[in-house]
Amino acid sequence: MPSFDIVSEIDKDELQNAVDNANRELATRFDFRGITASIELSGDDTIVLKCDSDFQVRQLEEIAAKNCNKRGINSGFAEVDETAVHSGKSFSLNMKFKQGLEQATAKLIVKLIKEADLKVKANIQGEKVRVEGKKRDDLQGVMALLRDEKKVEQDLQYTNRRD
Repeated sequence: MPSFDIVSEIDKDELQNAVDNANRELATRFDFRGITASIELSGDDTIVLKCDSDFQVRQLEEIAAKNCNKRGINSGFAEVDETAVHSGKSFSLNMKFKQGLEQATAKLIVKLIKEADLKVKANIQGEKVRVEGKKRDDLQGVMALLRDEKKVEQDLQYTNRRD
């Protein structure tokens, strides 16, 4: 019976590449010459932005978001601090990417699949949702449904496909 898993994960290597590309862009920007500014990866899913002023930290956020989007990581789903933390001479801001499906989001996905009246079964298994169906076309219909859905506020990936 064909099946696949719905997960929400960030590719750590791509996130590291996005941070490296953002730092290269930062080194060439004229408006950041002579200013202490950095974009660093903290842990597996958090980007720390540090700069001399609040306005420039927001510019760093745009640089990091643009480079994440180029590398296939949707920065629209990152949790960004509302206000920059001021400590000493620098301001810092955290961009935290959501990893794993929360229980409420998983229930919403299962509900959306059931409401769509597709001939598939959806089960919550920890931080992922397993979808099973008799035909591969039904599974592709579920993928299309979730790509177009605006209620799910996380970036979803489809893994572990089996025929």
